Amino acid sequence: STASSCSPSRSVMTTICDLPEDVLVELLSLLPAQDLIRTCRLVCTQWRYVVDLTTLWKRKCQREGFYIQNLDRSVSDWKIFYMLCSLKRNLIKNPSAEENFQHWKLDNNEGDKWKIEDLPGTHGKDMPDPKVHKYFVTSYGPCFKSQLITLQKEGYWNQLMDEKRPEIVVKDWYAARFDCGCRYELTVRLLSEDYIVLEEFHPEPVVIEQWNDAAWREISHTFQNYPAGVRYIWFQHGGQDTQFWAGWYGIRVTNSSITIGPLTL
Repeated sequence: STASSCSPSRSVMTTICDLPEDVLVELLSLLPAQDLIRTCRLVCTQWRYVVDLTTLWKRKCQREGFYIQNLDRSVSDWKIFYMLCSLKRNLIKNPSAEENFQHWKLDNNEGDKWKIEDLPGTHGKDMPDPKVHKYFVTSYGPCFKSQLITLQKEGYWNQLMDEKRPEIVVKDWYAARFDCGCRYELTVRLLSEDYIVLEEFHPEPVVIEQWNDAAWREISHTFQNYPAGVRYIWFQHGGQDTQFWAGWYGIRVTNSSITIGPLTL
């Protein structure tokens, strides 16, 4: 009857928990990941179940452009995949000298010391990336600078690093002046809580002869399957000219980067 259909006891839906699972997934996927994990997961058993569903995190990946077709087989954990995608950015600060020497520690600053110049520079060439406008340049004495990245500060919690061990990709760009020989060095270390070196990338120094092509070259390395316990990444690069000329005739560096997985993006 009309009367009974209007009574409160016949209300179709009493709470949000009465929503069908696919609607709940759609709604919850709109929320930030931190809210889902820290708050929504604790509401009730059903919400915990929904927050842990693969479909919810896959939907979040789709919403934010992290989802790529044919990825299903290579992604073992969509929640972790989403987290890594949303955290992914260059962890090196001031990589292209736009903020002077801010964020860099000048470990060695000899000869006429580190300097910043505008691309392409004297007897130099432009970078392949048009967004890069400046570079750091070394002198006739050893010039090295470094950054120490604290992973927890950047959002990479200990359990994530120890259990998932996402790929750590290091890139750097270097070039010489056409008219002077020089030397380039790079060292990247994965460090424990106590600053013990767990893994290191330290290739042979690159020695560039005088009358070279002055081209910018990229060096890259991917850390995979490294030991558990990585809490810091230490990045150092630099060098000097090999002809001991006063001024800034040494190696030029810019556009350094460290990014943490996934490699699919």
